[in-house]
Amino acid sequence: MQNWPLITQMTRREIFSRYRGTTFGWLWAILTPLAMLVVYTFVFGTVLKARWAELPQDSSTAEFAVILFGGLIVFQLLSEVVNLAPSLIISNTNYVKKVVFPLEVIVPVALGAAMFHAAVSVGILLIFAFVVFGAIPLTSLLIPLILAPFCLLLLGLGWFLASIGTYLRDIQQLLGPIVTALMFLAPLFYPITALPEWVRPWVFLNPITLPVEQLRDVVVFGRLPSFGALGLYAAISLIVAVLGYFWFQKTRKGFADVL
Repeated sequence: MQNWPLITQMTRREIFSRYRGTTFGWLWAILTPLAMLVVYTFVFGTVLKARWAELPQDSSTAEFAVILFGGLIVFQLLSEVVNLAPSLIISNTNYVKKVVFPLEVIVPVALGAAMFHAAVSVGILLIFAFVVFGAIPLTSLLIPLILAPFCLLLLGLGWFLASIGTYLRDIQQLLGPIVTALMFLAPLFYPITALPEWVRPWVFLNPITLPVEQLRDVVVFGRLPSFGALGLYAAISLIVAVLGYFWFQKTRKGFADVL
């Protein structure tokens, strides 16, 4: 907690620097998720004419888009953190050479920037859901409860990947296909009920499956999340975060030698 002011300041600077000098500035934070929503909706809702099993057969493409976008928010959060983490130390060598600088804050800063973009996307999702369905369920207030354990998991993974990526540069090449596989192996473009029953438990080993399912439940279907499943997920996330932190601290001593 003693580094919290530093993390907040660096996160704010990271977000501002991303849009500084661009023509549309902060508008890109809104345009990017909207463009993603339009493209995926056109491909899956219009071209492939995909429909969600839990919605009526005569449901519109817009209704499918809301469900799809909810899942994509979770995936984009994972993708942004995981793809960036291996290069965090390499791209911040000036911090490595500062003995007193708390290197571990670099990962929370990257996560904080990703969370900002996810928060913007959630706002767009809620507005879109209100326009399409005419109301936003009260269960939507539980969105932070669902995303908090997921962010904790990403924090731990970020520390692991930031450390490993410093020593093993090839990890960056491996993560692209892995992240893509996680996207298609999670129920983003199809309901989990479309899978055979014996497959479903294995799909929940995918770290984004539970957040995707729970986010849709509270935003679209107005259902309470599975608190038991979230509790187990949070416990696992905490373990990963603690292990990731200690791994990072243990291996940081050799960062300067390989940079």
